[in-house]
Amino acid sequence: MKKILFIVATVLIFCSFKTENNVAIPSGEKLVFAGSYNMSGLMTQLAQVTLSTDIVSTSKNSYLHLNCELATYAKWDKFFKIRDLYESYVDPITLKPSLYKRSIDEGGWTKKEKYVFKGNSVTSTAKKRNKPETTKTFTIGGSTQDVVSVMYKLRTMDLAKMKTGQAQSFTIVFDEKQIPVTIKLLGLETVSAGNLGSKSCYKLSIGAKTDVLKGKDKNLIYLTADTKKVPVLMKFSIPVGTGELKLTSATGI
Repeated sequence: MKKILFIVATVLIFCSFKTENNVAIPSGEKLVFAGSYNMSGLMTQLAQVTLSTDIVSTSKNSYLHLNCELATYAKWDKFFKIRDLYESYVDPITLKPSLYKRSIDEGGWTKKEKYVFKGNSVTSTAKKRNKPETTKTFTIGGSTQDVVSVMYKLRTMDLAKMKTGQAQSFTIVFDEKQIPVTIKLLGLETVSAGNLGSKSCYKLSIGAKTDVLKGKDKNLIYLTADTKKVPVLMKFSIPVGTGELKLTSATGI
């Protein structure tokens, strides 16, 4: 499931294209996806991925809280139970992250992480089960995002002005390191979008300097071709197989 989240994060990406001023990520949005994996030639639904947003206020600032939950369906828990939570606290306008947290429990293996963003530096704290806590500080670029906020930053991009075949490279932070990623617009395609019906969508491919992804133009993300740019379908290819995330429900958009 860790690899699935990496796919989700990297295919829903941010880069340096001009953004649309009239696009904002609403508080109270909830997107639910069914996660499937190719088992013996059949796409089998194994897990649910839920993305949600809300506003969190402190004495000094208000943040847009971006929440990502991954959980295997109950019938699969006895084989390999997964309960993962990823959170990002960002500026409601720019979506620049201030805090990123990750708590995972996958088959009894646990890990907790916290990233604090200050200017062009990040301080990360990580604790794996039965191992000492570690702390690391590293420098990042001005447009680098964490793996949750990047899912939403893409939706502020002016994709309508991109040309088919146009590509862009950038960097995300994942597992206490920076990872170069490239996206490419492949065109428009109509796909099923859960309770939203059939939608014309931007079709994007993703490539990264990592052994997680496999194949050229095999890792794809479909965003509705409108101002909301709702992610409705993701396809991924990794060394041990293929899978997909399909939107089943979108509310508060």
